[in-house]
Amino acid sequence: MGEPYPKLHAQNLTRTFGRAPHPVEALGPLDLTVATGESVCLVGPSGCGKSTLLRIAAGLLRPSTGTLEIRTSSPRPAAMIFQDYGIYDWKTVRANVRFGLDILRVPRREANARADAWLARTGLADFAHAYPATLSGGMRQRVAIARALTVEPELLLMDELFAALDAQLRTILQDELLELAQTTSTTTLFITHSLEEALVLGDRVLVMSARPGRIIAEHRPPFPRPRTGDIRSTPEFTALRSELWDLLREEATPA
Repeated sequence: MGEPYPKLHAQNLTRTFGRAPHPVEALGPLDLTVATGESVCLVGPSGCGKSTLLRIAAGLLRPSTGTLEIRTSSPRPAAMIFQDYGIYDWKTVRANVRFGLDILRVPRREANARADAWLARTGLADFAHAYPATLSGGMRQRVAIARALTVEPELLLMDELFAALDAQLRTILQDELLELAQTTSTTTLFITHSLEEALVLGDRVLVMSARPGRIIAEHRPPFPRPRTGDIRSTPEFTALRSELWDLLREEATPA
């Protein structure tokens, strides 16, 4: 059998902000392919264009040059989860999780059933009629994850998902997301500052250079799926994290 069919393909992608005489080259040139069902994590120094790449993939920004294609067949090809949750405080948890289905005009009874199923899978069933303001940061992040997955996207885009959470809660949610990703086989592009997060969640970890961001290294964590968070305690995990940190430190250090 050949390689899995690519879900996302970017070629010679660049993005520049501003105009002459002071343009800011934020990204690229960058080539990237994400196979169907693959989880790819991107790490890089602050300001290297990681979030810019994700916003281009989500259709929120246009590239300056080059192309980015998402090859899908559904009416909801991609869903994006932001670091700041992106949920609506005036809607109940259930209504937030159902929101994407409402946009797609899914009949209310079916939409409620699908939303309730994901509320159960993400530990939110008891909070269906609560409002986000009453929830902790971790629970709000679960709402954002459930809302994205309820529409059954072909591509899930995640931007620094757990950056605002404390270390213990971040580990718990990493493990929960790992389990969900392995049961749904959703294609995932995950932006993170955390090397641990990238190694736990990624089939591939790509390292980006300082701005303008280019891909300078690729690693395939040697942990077969299905995997659990227990891989954090292995020597291989520690060694690969150190290797990635050496790369990142070099990119993050001013010349």
